[in-house]
Amino acid sequence: MAKTIVVRQIASPARRPAVQRQTLIGLGLNKIRKTRELEDTPSVRGMVNAIPHLVKIVEERGE
Repeated sequence: MAKTIVVRQIASPARRPAVQRQTLIGLGLNKIRKTRELEDTPSVRGMVNAIPHLVKIVEERGE
């Protein structure tokens, strides 16, 4: 089983640069308090680390 992380959106992308909004959409998030379980890859981690003020890692699952 692949490692996964659960990511929750904690803030709105309103009045933020467009690239941050696009990063949220790329993660599959669009509303505050929405969560997604994503595969734990370097690209997903990079997207999460690019917008730490908008998302939070809730849980890490897997091996």
